[in-house]
Amino acid sequence: MKTKHVNRRDFFRLSATAGVSAMLIPGARAAGLPQVTANENEIPVRTLGRTGVKLPILSMGVMRADNPNVVRAAYNSGIFHFDTAHGYQGGKNEEMLGKFFAGKPRESFFIATKGKFDYPLRDDFEDSYERLIDQSLQRLNMEQVDLFYAHALDKVEEIKDERVVAVMKKFKEDGKTRFLGISIHAGKPELLDAAVEAGIYDVVLLSYNFKLSNLKETEEAIARAAKAGVGLVAMKTMTGGTEDAGGKKKINAQACLKWAWKNEHITTAIPGFSNYDELDECLVAARSPELTAGDQEYLATLCGQEMLYCQQCGKCRAQCPEHLPIPDIMRAYMYAYGYKYSRMSKETLGELNLSADICSNCETCQVKCPSGFDVSTKIAAITPVMQVPDEFLT
Repeated sequence: MKTKHVNRRDFFRLSATAGVSAMLIPGARAAGLPQVTANENEIPVRTLGRTGVKLPILSMGVMRADNPNVVRAAYNSGIFHFDTAHGYQGGKNEEMLGKFFAGKPRESFFIATKGKFDYPLRDDFEDSYERLIDQSLQRLNMEQVDLFYAHALDKVEEIKDERVVAVMKKFKEDGKTRFLGISIHAGKPELLDAAVEAGIYDVVLLSYNFKLSNLKETEEAIARAAKAGVGLVAMKTMTGGTEDAGGKKKINAQACLKWAWKNEHITTAIPGFSNYDELDECLVAARSPELTAGDQEYLATLCGQEMLYCQQCGKCRAQCPEHLPIPDIMRAYMYAYGYKYSRMSKETLGELNLSADICSNCETCQVKCPSGFDVSTKIAAITPVMQVPDEFLT
């Protein structure tokens, strides 16, 4: 895949009313757009699979952001793909984006949102899932999103389920979304293959970082998906945001992003920056995305040590006598201790229907995590957040 460049900061200044991404998003009006000479502020763009949409390699994961001024700074810097979800901040995340983009040229931004569903599917799945996307559209103040993901799938049968496929196709046919996708936290290459086989998914949002234990298999599956025309968007590129398992030392975000971008099949990454300093750090990387020898050496030093990123391999479930959803609990731990986002941690745990006396039946933990996680200690450290009132959470 050939990487091109575009300078969107000057583009915004010169063509605020014409729609700055009209030359990038198929179907947008191109009349009257000025020609812009690239300079040191340019951000490379890549094509999002068969959608034909060209996106900057840097996008914004809006999950943690609650300040519209940070969204404005990202938008004015040349970022125009914003990724949210139905459940983020109890819906307030979508509402914030809806207010921010009200009145702005629709072709000047590319919005993705996501929605979860219970599996096995309930009898009212179709109706409830349609209500979900309708509510998201209402919050976003939009008639159509650019991309809708079935969110956080971790089983092949979920991805290929006939009822799931049918309702997703209906969303697209009804004009509620331009493109369809799935998001997968689990590091399972077979899920990428399932997305290709299902035939309807235009994009896959996947965890992709230098710590993956099955990196070779994952990259082979990424290549197969790209060959089939599926667009690939990377999340969890920063392995939890810290170098250490305790969440005390911030990771080098630039090195992590550059590592992900070296794979030409990755169209864009969606780091969850929530302040100006984090945005600036990501922009520096995007404007000079070549992975240096120093970056490689730095990341190599981290490969063998325990960090906050759970591989989501699921081997712990079989070892646990209670068959607890340990991968999801570890993800909640990462949100609190890595992202410093305890509210999202509580939301994640709340979806798991855990009992108040979790782990009380075991004197010693029998789980031996392949990544070296001290599972029982992490569970003990994170589950109390379920009892903390929301107003005291970050």
